Amino acid sequence: MRSPQALRNGGADNRSPTPRFHSTVAEQKLRRFNSLILVFRLTSFSFSLASFVFMLTNIHGSDSPHWYDSDTFRPKFCIRFVLAANAIVALYSLFEMVASVWEISRGATVFPEVIQVWFDFGHDQVFAYLLLSASAAGTAEARTLKERDTCTVSNAFCVQSDIAIALGYAGFLFLGFTSLLSGFRAVCFIINGSRFHL
Repeated sequence: MRSPQALRNGGADNRSPTPRFHSTVAEQKLRRFNSLILVFRLTSFSFSLASFVFMLTNIHGSDSPHWYDSDTFRPKFCIRFVLAANAIVALYSLFEMVASVWEISRGATVFPEVIQVWFDFGHDQVFAYLLLSASAAGTAEARTLKERDTCTVSNAFCVQSDIAIALGYAGFLFLGFTSLLSGFRAVCFIINGSRFHL
């Protein structure tokens, strides 16, 4: 073994790097952390899918508003926005659930670690904002429908729209929790070079 003096004076260190030691306790912590992310993603998927289905099936006769009509009636845009945002978030959450199961079962990420960390963090942020803005637009439009007496003519449409919007907010809440956890992993990656502080 060369002396530290030789390394400081330009000598090369030919030793191979030692592998990082992971104890079983650290592995269990990592598995629990990944399982918690999986539970939040599953919950976000469930709420977003339920909101999508509620809004998609919101058809209650010819006199009530419909999301699929092609006229320029303003609620159609907000209703379509809620419908599309929840569908996109449900698909994204489904993909991330598969990636989480892959990571828990195989102990490796789908993408290289640096890409996986930033992919999760960036997409969680973007889709959480998308879901929040769609739910806010839907809430504003639901108030407008109630002021125009649309809800007295077709109360079932308004109730089902309110349920779909509330489910969208719940999906945002759990996607926000997931975003916090993926942010924690991004910070750990910046500080330690690994997505978990082992």
